[in-house]
Amino acid sequence: MKNDFTYDLLIIGGGISACVFASKYLKNNITKKVALIEIGRGLGGRSSTRLSKRFKGWKLNHGSPNFNISNSKNNLLLKSYIDELSESKYIKIDDSEIFFLNEDSNLETIKKSEFSCGVNYLSSDSMSELSKNIIQSNNLKGKIDFFFETLIVDLEFNDKEWVLKSKNGDKFKSKYLICTTNLLLHKRSLKILNINQIPLRKAIPINNDKKIDLILKFLEEQTFIPRLTFLIYTNENYSYKDFYSKKQRYFYLNKNLEKKYRFERIIFQLQDSNKLGIVVHSKNIELINSYLNVKDEEVFKQKLITNFNKLFKDNSLVNRLTFNEKISIMKWRASQPSGMGVPLSLQVSRKYRIGFCGDWFEGEGFGRIEGSILSALILEKKINDLIK
Repeated sequence: MKNDFTYDLLIIGGGISACVFASKYLKNNITKKVALIEIGRGLGGRSSTRLSKRFKGWKLNHGSPNFNISNSKNNLLLKSYIDELSESKYIKIDDSEIFFLNEDSNLETIKKSEFSCGVNYLSSDSMSELSKNIIQSNNLKGKIDFFFETLIVDLEFNDKEWVLKSKNGDKFKSKYLICTTNLLLHKRSLKILNINQIPLRKAIPINNDKKIDLILKFLEEQTFIPRLTFLIYTNENYSYKDFYSKKQRYFYLNKNLEKKYRFERIIFQLQDSNKLGIVVHSKNIELINSYLNVKDEEVFKQKLITNFNKLFKDNSLVNRLTFNEKISIMKWRASQPSGMGVPLSLQVSRKYRIGFCGDWFEGEGFGRIEGSILSALILEKKINDLIK
């Protein structure tokens, strides 16, 4: 059955950026009718937590296990918000150990990466719970409606009103529209949605709005890094070689090791049951293609464990895996933007009542949660000025 819904404001996407924007917007617009539309089963986006249906009791952060804030320019808006999250006990300092593996001796050497500079933060619960907490802090009266597992495939702007159509035929109408994902603005939408024109371009033809033309031009040059994530549910007796008891432990591979073993980083995640989960991230194109073409997934998993054991063969902290560990695999189509960030000056089109935020905007947080949060905070102020 097809349904029609009408709102004052619609938000596309359910990641951190969407949640921060929605929370701040709800706080300042308590009478407005708001909806959030997300293709996934819940909030979090790339900062989600896998609650396995097959393997009960496991909670693995399979995207961003934590997040870092460098804020080298001392943006007070960002600083104030991070302090707010800390005071609410939604986040805490992540003092987990971080190791960078050296290809010569495979010994650990402490370094920094773009994902560990500044201050590292950990959700007080899971990463998905962080997104929920952010929204619920200002959704005490249930002012926002959620539409999960809903894919928007078409946009129209008619008579100062946005009309969105989902894959299952539902129609959403709204005075204002917020895009936190840029799928509907990017050329990759053509293949993913099986359409012949980028949805935002179809809704707003060229030369009708300079900002829209520019944002589409910048995104034309932006690419995205695909990733595979392997979730390893270890046996009950699996543990570290030492007595490390913190919630997470990070291992980053340098370029040579990454090329050799095809892993980017490996995160160990201690469960409430004291079992040890392992999340392996890879952005190796050869590995991704080999997985997509594999006929026997069990053979692929055995190769994964073999490489894991070779990598940590002489490591003083990590034990080998057996070949009967349970594994699930996730493929991320666009896990991180790459290239040129979109200027923040293009965030809002007054003429078309549309705003944008996410980690795909320029700044030191580009491609990271820091950029997602800051762009959402900035956009919320701009949208409030527009509505007033």
